[in-house]
Amino acid sequence: MSLPTMLELLQSGVHFGHQRSRWHPKMKPYVFTEQGGVQVIDLEKTVAKLEQAASFITELVSQGGGVLFIGTKKQGQAIIEKYAKESGMPYVTERWIGGMFTNFASVSRLIKKYKRLKEDKASGAWAKYTKKEQVALNKEMEKLEKIVGGLEEMKKIPEAIFVLDAKREKTAINEARKRKVKIVGFCDTNINPELLDYPIPANDDATKSIEIITRVIAEAIKAGQAKQIQN
Repeated sequence: MSLPTMLELLQSGVHFGHQRSRWHPKMKPYVFTEQGGVQVIDLEKTVAKLEQAASFITELVSQGGGVLFIGTKKQGQAIIEKYAKESGMPYVTERWIGGMFTNFASVSRLIKKYKRLKEDKASGAWAKYTKKEQVALNKEMEKLEKIVGGLEEMKKIPEAIFVLDAKREKTAINEARKRKVKIVGFCDTNINPELLDYPIPANDDATKSIEIITRVIAEAIKAGQAKQIQN
């Protein structure tokens, strides 16, 4: 696994923070300067924190741990889904289901129902129903796909979550903290870094920034999987 250089991070716009009026004071150690009222993230700190986060993820996965990718922000949905699938991990890109961690049994039932509907449709078991009934079943399956489609293989609460926007996903973060699930994620200048166990100072709005950071996390997972096989 290789970390991106500071130049690559710069070219991806990872350094662009928010207007000073929107900043969180606890992000001060990660702000390099301010240009035109916009805060500039210190990319040296980004590299250091990204390395810490990636090392943690690799070690966690090498011991059989799982990581749930969370990114419901429009510009990040496709990227989060792509790298979660690439690394064989579950993901949430539509909306967080309240109680996913604190009431996992209910979510498990939804996942099982979704899988059963998919399997029944694929096997031709729906043929015994009328067209109207099949349309209703299909609608139910599509609805469940939006809610739990990315969680199909999640059989237990993961050991860590990787979050794109900590402000947007505050419910997920609160549930993770209650269940002692480790939190890794982007930490733009409007975020309190203390909310995350492994904050990565980075722009969480630009697609190139989202891509370069998420790719490193996916590579860290794959490194952990390779390590697990060797052990």
